Amino acid sequence: MTLRTRRPLAAVAAVSAVLLGASACQGEETAGRTDAASQAKGGANPEAALAAAFEKTSDVKTAHVEMTMTVPGPQGGEITMSGVQGWDPGLLDVTMSGAALGGGQPGAPQEIRMLMVDQAMYMDMGKAAAAEMDGKRWMKMDLAELAGSAGKQGGADASGLSGAMNENMNQNPAESLAILLESPNIQHVGAEKVNGLETEHYKGTVPVAEMIESNKAFDNLTEAEREKLATTIETAGVSTYEIEVWVTEDDLPARMDVVMDSSLGEMEVRMDLSEFGTKAEVTPPPAEETFDLAEMMAGAGA
Repeated sequence: MTLRTRRPLAAVAAVSAVLLGASACQGEETAGRTDAASQAKGGANPEAALAAAFEKTSDVKTAHVEMTMTVPGPQGGEITMSGVQGWDPGLLDVTMSGAALGGGQPGAPQEIRMLMVDQAMYMDMGKAAAAEMDGKRWMKMDLAELAGSAGKQGGADASGLSGAMNENMNQNPAESLAILLESPNIQHVGAEKVNGLETEHYKGTVPVAEMIESNKAFDNLTEAEREKLATTIETAGVSTYEIEVWVTEDDLPARMDVVMDSSLGEMEVRMDLSEFGTKAEVTPPPAEETFDLAEMMAGAGA
């Protein structure tokens, strides 16, 4: 694999870690919760409060997102993401930065603009990549195509994890609330102020098996394949996910945290949300400035 192939792939690995980490808290909408939406908020009935937040958030299609992820391991570190995200349909216009973004590769970009529209993700790899790629600085990733290729090469584990990446690009914060509602030990931590807003803080833990069972990204897997995937994740030292959410007086999530312990260490994802309903329009970069990741990988024999 040449240097010009290796640099963008290092960034892809880091971005994939971000997306897969964040997608750990994504799941299906929880049925049978609507009757609780009008019940008391706070410590008296945390399930009812989260159900109300789930319903309110389900009606929103866009938000401004500020995400920070701490990646464990020798090439880890902090990655940040800031921008606008939409779902149904999935849209993204964010900037990612951080020393860990380049995966430790010399010359890798420290900041990347990322767009997502029509189930394709585009990453601006910068002037250095353009110089090595005949003037093409935008790397295109067809999420459905990548998921299918991973499934053929790596079986249930690869197709499931690639599916999680695909699903996370269309993530709905309401789905995070839905999977938290599946926790057997939801707690109301108390009232706290987040980014200047009065919120109620809730938390719970979700076993890996239940997370996979509830996550739409794994619907294409059989029960045996889901069990195998759960075993694979647990072998890496992850048995449960700790999920926390801070809900405003308007029943909208101001902040979501996910903490995962693995054999490499603790991975933390924090996502702050604001400006729900903000306008989000994303235009793909010009075709003449774009190169396709799948084609590049095929050409490199990867």
